[in-house]
Amino acid sequence: MTVARVVVEPAGFTIDVEPGESLADAAWRQGYRWPTTCWGKAECTVCAVVVVGGAEATLPAEDEETGALRDRMPRHLRTTRSRLACRLRFREDGAVVEKRGVRPPPEPAG
Repeated sequence: MTVARVVVEPAGFTIDVEPGESLADAAWRQGYRWPTTCWGKAECTVCAVVVVGGAEATLPAEDEETGALRDRMPRHLRTTRSRLACRLRFREDGAVVEKRGVRPPPEPAG
């Protein structure tokens, strides 16, 4: 597999995710500010996204992710399309996720 390009709405960012890399890890690697409090431990659910398009481009959630969503995410925020960005991986291009609060990398000084 090659790099998967994932669109993050409503900001319209496109993040390149390497094979085997989570969406949050890819965002952090590229300098984006992705909301979290546990930094990828699947404990806080603050990084959660809603897959609004291209769900077929995602890999299925593993037990750790589904357990965290079930046990830690408030019921009123949970949907069948909810995923944790710290665990969300992709098989191909085409996914669109919704996540508010993502900030672009800072502009280079100069």
